Amino acid sequence: MASLATWLTRITLNEALGRLRRQRPMVDLEVLIDAETAGSSKIVAFPLMPATLDPEGAAAQREIRHLLERAIDHLPEAFRAVFIMRDVQELSTDETAGLLGLPPATAKTRLHRARRELRDALDAQLASTLIEVFPFNGMRCQHTADKVLQRLELSAGV
Repeated sequence: MASLATWLTRITLNEALGRLRRQRPMVDLEVLIDAETAGSSKIVAFPLMPATLDPEGAAAQREIRHLLERAIDHLPEAFRAVFIMRDVQELSTDETAGLLGLPPATAKTRLHRARRELRDALDAQLASTLIEVFPFNGMRCQHTADKVLQRLELSAGV
């Protein structure tokens, strides 16, 4: 049986994640454009997004592109062909299936599996980096724990 601390930790994490999902913070596009033109932002554009970047941003964009290219290169040939035709060349499912001599359902399945494999491969490569971006410790952890405890006390009527 799990300890009380483990159980409370899981409740705390689920509550915090639920709140984050509900918040969905948005930033108005004008704010991003203003920040970028003022030169005070550190926005890294996606690889196909046309933008003039500083050398650091251009290097980050190249690294993102290389990560994606390596992950796509490691896909099985059948998945890679469907993925490139659908997501890179933007062909329809029927066009892709026709060119590859596949039933449309098979093309859909292969695209789904290719995306899943890409997601898993990128997650494996970037997981340690993402953990460092938002460390769950220090003041942030204490603040979250305090809020959860306050909420638990309120719901228990203590």
